[in-house]
Amino acid sequence: MKRRDFIILLGWTVAALPRPVPAQQAERIRRVGLLLPASADDPEYPTLVDTFVAGLQQSGWKEGRNLHLDIRWSGGNVDVISKDAVELVALAPDVVLAAGSATAGPLIRATRTIPIVFTIVPDPVGAGFVESLARPGGNATGFASFEYEIGGKWLGLLKELAPNVTRVAVLRDPLITAGIGQFGAIQSAAPSARVEVSPINMRDGSGIERDITAFANSGNGGLIVTSSGMSVRHRNLITMLAARYKLPAVYYARSFATGGGLISYGSNRIDEFRRAAIYVDRILKGEKPGDLPVQTPTKYELVINLKTAKSLGLEIPPTLLARADEVIE
Repeated sequence: MKRRDFIILLGWTVAALPRPVPAQQAERIRRVGLLLPASADDPEYPTLVDTFVAGLQQSGWKEGRNLHLDIRWSGGNVDVISKDAVELVALAPDVVLAAGSATAGPLIRATRTIPIVFTIVPDPVGAGFVESLARPGGNATGFASFEYEIGGKWLGLLKELAPNVTRVAVLRDPLITAGIGQFGAIQSAAPSARVEVSPINMRDGSGIERDITAFANSGNGGLIVTSSGMSVRHRNLITMLAARYKLPAVYYARSFATGGGLISYGSNRIDEFRRAAIYVDRILKGEKPGDLPVQTPTKYELVINLKTAKSLGLEIPPTLLARADEVIE
């Protein structure tokens, strides 16, 4: 074979050999932490987490492919929340979702660099979480559940349901700014409603039961339960005590009314967690939390439990029923 023919044949042979396929570049996995003031068997929070995860999936984030979730269920225990906050920060996540003031506070104290998106936080400016709603300025932003003035609305609803109430116990967490602020707003509205208000500081279940029992013994009483991780932790106990002592009660979240409470009025939490997923997506794609404005609720929900009203001997005014977003028979 001539040298020229041999070179041509060799070229064709090499060209016919299978070429090595370049290894596909693995997609970078981003880490997102979640700090929750509830247990994994809570009747509300697993649904909120599912809503958040579904929102991330709609933006192209899928666990196991380009996303890893670190979820901490604190059960509403203050010590556990602080411990979990430190542990999450040590994992160096790309962003952390904090539900409520009780979780946002410890996270912000634990880090001033890792982005934090909070939900269900009353007055984040007053709590010191952000500089302003329009320009948060630090490493945290998110969704404010309501302003403290909603406390006057809760008191008005209680009087509308039970006009004979003259004494109101306000269940609050005194260790968070929101607990103090919510009570202050209700207290300011008390003179015009012609009621006397007093705080019940939520620290543990036995103390809550003791204080509600003592309050109920004097008659003409009602309850307002304010937003906090402690109220989530003791949700079942509080609604049970209200039923036992036939105390009309107003709650800040739908889960209380669906769990046997009389009435609730507050922000739509499903919507907050859905929008939180959008903020987390934007941060993962390079935006800074300090440049994302804190958003306020787009809708408030009024939920009435008619079964509980009947057990308390209360007749719900037709005008109030007409305003309800949901009525539980």
